[in-house]
Amino acid sequence: MALFINVLTQVCITLVAVCGIYVLTGLTGMFSLGSAAFMAIGAYASGLITIKLGLPVIVSFILAILMAVAIGFIIGLPVVKLRRDYISLVTLGFGESIAQLLIQMNYLTGGANGLLGIPRKVKWPIALASAIVSITLVAMFKRSKYGRQCIAVKSDELAAEAMGINSSRIKMIAFLLSCALTAFAGCLYSFYMGYVDPGIFGWKKSADWVIMVFFGGVNSLTGSIFGATILSALPQFMRSLRDYRYVVYAIMVILIINFKPNGLLGEWELTPTHIKETFKKIKNKFNKNSKES
Repeated sequence: MALFINVLTQVCITLVAVCGIYVLTGLTGMFSLGSAAFMAIGAYASGLITIKLGLPVIVSFILAILMAVAIGFIIGLPVVKLRRDYISLVTLGFGESIAQLLIQMNYLTGGANGLLGIPRKVKWPIALASAIVSITLVAMFKRSKYGRQCIAVKSDELAAEAMGINSSRIKMIAFLLSCALTAFAGCLYSFYMGYVDPGIFGWKKSADWVIMVFFGGVNSLTGSIFGATILSALPQFMRSLRDYRYVVYAIMVILIINFKPNGLLGEWELTPTHIKETFKKIKNKFNKNSKES
């Protein structure tokens, strides 16, 4: 039971971060290899605010997210004007710089040894509620005019500009929302684990999130959530296989890339209409079986 709760909590925290990646990559078409840096900012800032200043957890979360968004705005000013391939390089450099900065600021962050003494206030219900709220927020954003503008920019930026869409502005909005969500995931992570170190937030973490989005379906929020759930939970349940679990993980990703290039779910999206239709079919089938018996 303890293993299941641990996996559930970590999956929920990952889902919050993946929601941010979906907004950035799935909706807007921007590839970032530095998103984990904003998770690090959220994790360290919230932890330090609580430890050093003694402020309540909720206040530390809010301040940490605002700090990440402010830094994201500064980084985003040049990033949103770059071509997509250059965005990956710039964000990669930013992410690695943050990791090195956390190591060098030994007097404040604990350096390579990490930050200790963070109160473990986040339990699985909080993580689950956070994931649900994040998914709902992103779903609403996708259905809003901003979400539609993001999709238009992703499809054809020049055509979107011709239609009167300010592509730099809409990409900045998506970038800042992504920063806020990944920072929120960092806050949850630090107050769940009670400890963070710079090695957790390298570029590989960002790459893992991007893989999760593509695995489930880069054009589908449902697919991204599904992919993140599978790929983040699988290694946890396969610990007994030790190093072989990563082989299985890699094989699954390779198979999806080759046979389902649009991801497991493609562009399919789970909507309230789909849920109602599914329950209606189940109800009709149940009534039919009852009459036959």
